[in-house]
Amino acid sequence: MRVRDHVERVPLDWSDPAVTITVFARELVDPARDREDLPCLLYLQGGPGGKGPRPVGTSGWLGAALAAYRVILLDQRGTGRSSRIDGRVMAALGPEEGAGYLARFRADSIVADAEHLRRTVFGGGRWSTLGQSYGGFLTLTYLSRAPEGLSACYVAGGLPALEPDAGEVYRRTYPRVAAKNAEFYRRYPHHAETAARLADRLAAGDVLLPDGDILTVRRLQSLGIDFGMKPGYERMHWLLDEAEGLPETFLHQVLARSSYADNPLFAALQESIYGSGPGATAWAAQREQARHPAFAEDARPLLFTGEMIYPWMFEEIRALRPFRAAVDLLAERADWPPLYDLDRLAANEVPVAAAVYFDDMYVDSGLQLDTAARVGNTQAWVTNEYEHDGIGEERVFARLTGLVRDTGGGITGE
Repeated sequence: MRVRDHVERVPLDWSDPAVTITVFARELVDPARDREDLPCLLYLQGGPGGKGPRPVGTSGWLGAALAAYRVILLDQRGTGRSSRIDGRVMAALGPEEGAGYLARFRADSIVADAEHLRRTVFGGGRWSTLGQSYGGFLTLTYLSRAPEGLSACYVAGGLPALEPDAGEVYRRTYPRVAAKNAEFYRRYPHHAETAARLADRLAAGDVLLPDGDILTVRRLQSLGIDFGMKPGYERMHWLLDEAEGLPETFLHQVLARSSYADNPLFAALQESIYGSGPGATAWAAQREQARHPAFAEDARPLLFTGEMIYPWMFEEIRALRPFRAAVDLLAERADWPPLYDLDRLAANEVPVAAAVYFDDMYVDSGLQLDTAARVGNTQAWVTNEYEHDGIGEERVFARLTGLVRDTGGGITGE
């Protein structure tokens, strides 16, 4: 790969250019084709709060994409090299200022950043997008706001509901997480006892992680977020296999998997991505958990939770504590700008091909299929062969691009 780095200044608030931040994008191209006028493919990372991949080779979708495109890896604002937000940034802001700042790092602003890059750095022609998970949310915001910039859109496990409702998301995902737990214990039945003994020990409240945080039962349960990826069951199995006696290797692994130090925006903005129009998210995952006593800390077998963010995380997890006051205000906010233009999406002409993972633990397949039926020129490929990280398989990207190619290809021209 030949690599070029691009750094641009953009407004923090696109309606007021007075304050600016940095946005970073990395351009990759096959060296043999560097002088060719290749179309661009913008990769929209999952998240929220996901930085662009740091490639170490050309396996999976990337190698296939480099055969036909210049690939653009965007560090979404607030991540990586794009004015990264972490605890030090938030500690310098008051609650109201912090909440207002975080609200400028959602899909509408990310799409405006991408459009700026397309017009000013990459020639102004239409480009295609590949959206993984939250990247699909960004895709539909892009189609709602600037479809004239898009040639074709590919989405893997990430078509959002068009009337976002965080409560409905978690009503659907808690049963899916429970089913993933059942499958884990079916594969590794002895770990029902392992997890129970571990939870009983942690309930004493005196087990410390290497950074000084207390390892609580609910923090242990949060590791179940990995059950939606392959091979998540096996990673959990080997973790619990070495849990007896709470050795340092176990505690270090738990810290690495649950600290959010590398991606605090994932936690801070997790529910705010569903804010669109009137209505507060109001800690939806926490509210819904109360309806599922099987996930209680003292229930047995101990159930692990999924892609749920809870208020206690901003008290118990060191990297998230500086976000607490601002995130509480975001949870109360009831006047979010709409992310999706339903009329524009219904009339959409940009080809969209979406992989819908039938057993997806994070993004409900039923909601995805409802969206696919309501967005014009959209094809959905439904499969249970992959988990949420299926984009890592070259076949997924090939199938999506093939769907668009076989029905006439993307829109060309400027």
